[in-house]
Amino acid sequence: MPAFLLFRLYGPLVSWGTQAVGELRPSDTHPTRSAVLGLVGACLGLERADEAGQAALAEGYGIAVRIDALGAPVTDYHTVQAPPQKRGFVPRSRREELAVEQKETMVTRRTYRQDALSTIAVWARDGARWPLDVLADAMRRPVFMPYLGRKGCPLALPLDPQLVEAAGLLAAFVAADTLFADGELLRGLARDPAPTLCWDADPPGDPLPSGRETLRRDQPVSRTRWQFVDRVEHVATMGDEG
Repeated sequence: MPAFLLFRLYGPLVSWGTQAVGELRPSDTHPTRSAVLGLVGACLGLERADEAGQAALAEGYGIAVRIDALGAPVTDYHTVQAPPQKRGFVPRSRREELAVEQKETMVTRRTYRQDALSTIAVWARDGARWPLDVLADAMRRPVFMPYLGRKGCPLALPLDPQLVEAAGLLAAFVAADTLFADGELLRGLARDPAPTLCWDADPPGDPLPSGRETLRRDQPVSRTRWQFVDRVEHVATMGDEG
């Protein structure tokens, strides 16, 4: 049977960045593919400049997201100081960056979601560099600190990775739900009785219900140049079986 790696993402604040225009820094309703892969890469200890490793991660795995609790949106009116951009000036620290006489103040509005919970499934594609059990071990002992979209959004619970063999993606989610150790801690969280499932086009095993297709610009191309391209994401609302 196909193998899946499942884990949960929960925090008092999360922010899944989408395309930003001007001062607005919005959050999507659920984790982006780039955010999930970035979290996995942080656990593995992949550097942003490791183009080969980042490409192997981006191409080698499919993901699905089950939105268990959508969370409430909140916007932070945010100001930050920075020096004027100067060609060739690369500060070694924030202190050095601000050690100039002239500074500019930028205003941004950053969106977060409160008490959002998602369950993530990952499957390995042909030729994947790391077996799923290696990814699971890295999540238990991460090299770099994982966070929920922004560094100011820490995990409130361990990732608690679970390796599951199941006939398909839906069965893997059901099986993993009996294994997670955080049930009591999340009892008071407002859950969606019909959660939304979002998935890449190639999950192994049993076919999934028909849903709609959307385009999301969250497939990493280059982490150092911060480049992403569109991908097709399948979305469906699940019944009690999800």
